[in-house]
Amino acid sequence: NDAKQKVDKFYNNNNCAACNDFREIIARPDIDAVCIATPDHWHAIPTLAPLRCGKEVYCEKPLTHNIHEAVEVMKAAQRHKRVLQTGSMQRSMTEFRVACELVRNGVIGQIEKVECSFGDPGRPCDLAEEKMEPGLDWNLWCGPAPWRGYSSVLSPRGVHQGFPAWRDFREYGSGAVGDWGAHHLDIAQWGLGMDESGPVEVIPPGDPKAKRGAKLVYASGITVEHKDGFGVHFFGKGGEVRVNRGKFVVIVGGETIASFNDDKSKKGEEDTNCAAEVRKAQSRYLANAPVKLYVSHQHISDFIACVKGRKKPITNEQVGARSAICCHLINQSYYHHAHLKWNPAQFKFTSGTGDSKWLTRDYRKPWTV
Repeated sequence: NDAKQKVDKFYNNNNCAACNDFREIIARPDIDAVCIATPDHWHAIPTLAPLRCGKEVYCEKPLTHNIHEAVEVMKAAQRHKRVLQTGSMQRSMTEFRVACELVRNGVIGQIEKVECSFGDPGRPCDLAEEKMEPGLDWNLWCGPAPWRGYSSVLSPRGVHQGFPAWRDFREYGSGAVGDWGAHHLDIAQWGLGMDESGPVEVIPPGDPKAKRGAKLVYASGITVEHKDGFGVHFFGKGGEVRVNRGKFVVIVGGETIASFNDDKSKKGEEDTNCAAEVRKAQSRYLANAPVKLYVSHQHISDFIACVKGRKKPITNEQVGARSAICCHLINQSYYHHAHLKWNPAQFKFTSGTGDSKWLTRDYRKPWTV
């Protein structure tokens, strides 16, 4: 009701329709596109349904809750020729695009490794049951996930602000690996030119209890390691590129070419900003660069333009699904402390590693993917 009132007030009418079940929206022939901003366990099913009936989809990241779902979403978007945008909006931020263009154009030489900074893997849900929130369809909220008693940690009471902690738990989210990892690993994929592929190996940390240290290994030998640090940090033989939201550092041959850490206490940053430092690197290295990446200045506008123009948006189903798969592979290496070999073309574990059960989940009836 609160959301309906906000929309009606904005448009100065009372025509916003509110419903409890997403299937009511999908069944409407007058709706062309949907936006999905549910918890992760409710991403794939409401994405697949509109794709299959001819609607376009904007779905938040990570695109899916598991690898099986990622593959099915890719297939459906391609089979039905629909436009899908994943909410990994860092690709629509200039500092990230320029960072990846610097890497892709060899400005820091051959890439040796990448480090990505984000939080913990998912953990099993052990929350105590609470008194039910009046008016909440808890059965539908749980959906394909296991049934459990209501918790205000998972679905806060009333109209709330912020980011509910369902994302911390494996049954509903992917931990910070799927939350922030879906942003930073996505940029690593972009910078390495791996949007249509992915890693071939996942190495867990030495300590089974560790929550940092898992590594994705690519066929080139480049590693992407989960650790605390700058955001996304590319290491080349001839320099470094570091990027995060509003932060940008480029070092070439030992010389700092551009630097903004959003730290005004640091000498030299008092009279500059991220955009200025990005332009500095652009003008020096990218004016005539052969590799030019997709330019999007606003993520949702890019989606709308691609719906109208029948083009693939910047974080289309291939991009969103494969970046999500990177998150899920890292999580599986933590969950099982397993060294995994992976075939990114066939989407399966190889060399006797892993378990096909880790690619999917047990769906609570009547839901399935």
